[in-house]
Amino acid sequence: MDFEQLIDARYSVRSFKPQHLPQVVVDKILAAGHKAPTGCNYQPQRILVLNTDEAIARLKTCTKCHFNAPTALLVCHNPGESWKRVYDGALSSPVDATIVTTYMMLAAQNEGIGSCWVMHFDPAAMREQFRIPDDLEPVALLVLGYPADTSKPIDMHFAFRPMEETVVYDEFK
Repeated sequence: MDFEQLIDARYSVRSFKPQHLPQVVVDKILAAGHKAPTGCNYQPQRILVLNTDEAIARLKTCTKCHFNAPTALLVCHNPGESWKRVYDGALSSPVDATIVTTYMMLAAQNEGIGSCWVMHFDPAAMREQFRIPDDLEPVALLVLGYPADTSKPIDMHFAFRPMEETVVYDEFK
C-alpha cells in the first residue's frame, strides 16, 4: 500500500473480530517497531505481547479501553537505557517508545490489522498483572485485531484543525 493511502485508511478501531492474530502477523508488526529510530539507537523500548485469552482477561482489569481486542502490545521504556540530552537531562526513551508504537500501528494497518492507541490504563495495575520490572515504565497500549465488519472511524476522526493553527515557520510569534 502507498504511504499516503496507508495513513488515510488508518483509524482507531474500537470493534474487533474475536480471533487472535497469527504469530506471523504479530512478528511483522514487531519487526516494524524493531526498526524504528531511537535516540542514539539505544533501543530502550520493551514490548509485552498479549495474544492469549488469559493475557487479555488480565489486561481488562487494567483498562476499560480494551475494546475487546484479541491482541495487545504494551510498549514500555527503560529510562536507564535512554539517551539523555545534556542541556536539561531530558530523556529520549518515552519519545522512542512512542515512535516504536507509531511504527507498529502503521505496520498493523499495512497488514490489514486494526489498532487503537490507548494511554488510558492503570500503570500500577499493569505492573502487578504482568510483573513489569521496576526499571520499565509503561507508555502506550496498542490494542490490535481484525476490525469487526461494523467497525468504522468515529466522526471526529475526520476533523482536523487548519494547518495554519498547528504549523509555524521561522519562529513562534
